[in-house]
Parts: sequence; structure tokens; C-alpha cells
Amino acid sequence: MSSVANVLIHPSQFPEKVRHDLLESLRTRRVNHKFLYDSVKQTHQWLALHQAYSPTRNDADCQAIYKKGFQAAGAQIKSRCVHVIGLGCGGGQKDTRLLKLLKAGGKEVSYTPCDVSTAMVLTARQTALVAVPEQNCFPVVCDLATANDLERVVGLAHRADRTAQRGVPAIPRLFTFFGMIPNFEPQAILPKLASLVRPKDFLLFSANLAPGADYIAGMKRILPQYDNALTRDWLMTFLFDLGVERRDGKLRFEIETGRFGLKRVVARFHFHRPCRVEIESKVFHFKKGDSIQLFFSYRYTPDRVRNILRRCRLEVRDQWIAESGEEGVFLCSKL
Repeated sequence: MSSVANVLIHPSQFPEKVRHDLLESLRTRRVNHKFLYDSVKQTHQWLALHQAYSPTRNDADCQAIYKKGFQAAGAQIKSRCVHVIGLGCGGGQKDTRLLKLLKAGGKEVSYTPCDVSTAMVLTARQTALVAVPEQNCFPVVCDLATANDLERVVGLAHRADRTAQRGVPAIPRLFTFFGMIPNFEPQAILPKLASLVRPKDFLLFSANLAPGADYIAGMKRILPQYDNALTRDWLMTFLFDLGVERRDGKLRFEIETGRFGLKRVVARFHFHRPCRVEIESKVFHFKKGDSIQLFFSYRYTPDRVRNILRRCRLEVRDQWIAESGEEGVFLCSKL
């Protein structure tokens, strides 16, 4: 194994753009989620949180629905070669399970782990190397929320997509978008996903769901997965790194209604006393009673997933819902 890793850094994560987005987060009092994964410490905090509370780590049936989705996607792709693109790859555990299954099915796989965090991308790359040769792994650091040229980025990262531009038939692409949709405004991210999916491509998409027939009751049931010590420590690291102190206020979790009637859990830090945050020459003043939104997470239902994807001309070809009703995997193609 090589002692170095080649990573493509998209301009959305260049220092000047990151600085601009940080200042904008403080100005609008709404933190871009990428700053929650910015440091190695935050990455490890999130991985620990994911290990403790994610149904995919603690619910055997939830793990099974992903396996069913992986198998269905592999059966749909008839080509011997396939390019798996993990959008918001996280630590790469789910993608690696998919890559192993595809490889066991006789396919030649290549992999592009893509995330906003360099530490996360490198973790996903390392995890995936048990299933993908190093020369077939093309890590990309990119902010999906602000990048408007994702198709070009994917092509730059992967040599097969570059040769396709010269008239060679493109190999099928299988995009994964696991656990990401809750942290994006759907009207912003879904059109971007839809624009990437070509007629022979597929999208494996997962969504955190509100369990049960009663949407509100389901939201209240899952609230402890957010309002807990590990999540609080992870979210507060962002503010602590800016000089905010624990005694400056209190972090609160609430359920509210967002776009398209979707419910979401929102975490806001409410200041109990004046606080000053300085970024280079920029100073931000928070008064007693002010708040800053650190995090939100939408919760869907299967019908709401299908309807909102159809708005973007993505068809759900099959779906698998965990017995708990808290997680769903959806295999999608171009409508």
C-alpha cells in the first residue's frame, strides 16, 4: 500500500471559500453543517455518536435492509464494471459493504468517496481499500451544498468518466447518498442529485424516518437520538473552538416544521449573556436572548420520500423499510 493518498480538493473547500462560509454562518446565525465535521476531533466525535445511536449499527434488521438494497442495485447493473460514488461518504462503512458485495458478484469496482471533511474522506478511503485497489479509489473533498459543478468534479476524479468524454461508452455509476438527506434542505440538494443520475445510472438513497402512522408522535419518539450527551459534545465543539463557553448559554433541541410540511429536529444554542466571537478582523456580537442554529435533521416517511423525489424526476424502483420504521433505503433511477 502506498504511503501517500491523492485527494482532489474542490474549490468549495479552498481556504477563502471556507472562511466566507464560516463568516456567513455567524452572520445568519445558521451554521453550515460542514463546520461540524471540520476537525479530526469533530470527525471522531461524530463517528462515536454514529456508533452509539445509528440504527445501522445497532439494529440487525436495519443492517439487513441495506444489504437488500445493495443486492438489488448489483442485480440491476449488468455491466462488468461499475463506478460507486459515495456522496457524503462519512466513514465509508456502508459504501465498503456495497463494494464488497459488488466485487463478490464478479464486478470490477472503482470508488469515489466524497465528503466535506478531509479526515472523513481519508477514513472512507482507508476503509474501502479492503474491497477496492488503491489505484481505483479517487477521494474528493467537496461541499455538496455549495458546489454547482458536481458532474465535472466526478469526471475529474475518475479516469473512466474522462475517457467517456472522448467517445468511449461510459460505465454505469452507482451513487450512494446515505444518511445525508436529513441535513439538507430538500429543494436545494435533490435537484443536484437528479442532475447527476444518467439514464443507466442508479442512486441508492437512505432516509431517516419518523416511525409509525402518527408523524408527530414518531418525531417525539426519535428525539432522544439527538438530545443526548454525545450529540451535545459534538455540536458544542464548533462553538467552543470559537471561544464560546459552556456557561454562555444552553443548547436546546426542538421539533419544528420545515419546507413541504416536513418535520425536523433543530438544535439551537441560546445565549444567556452577551458573547463576542472574533474571526480575524470580523467581530460578531451575540446578545442575551440571541440564538444560533447549529444543526437540523429532517425526518421523512416513505410516501414523503417518494413524492419529493418524483418532484425532481427521480423514480423509486424499490424500497426497504426497517421494522422499527426509523430507516428506509430507496433504489432510484432517472424518471
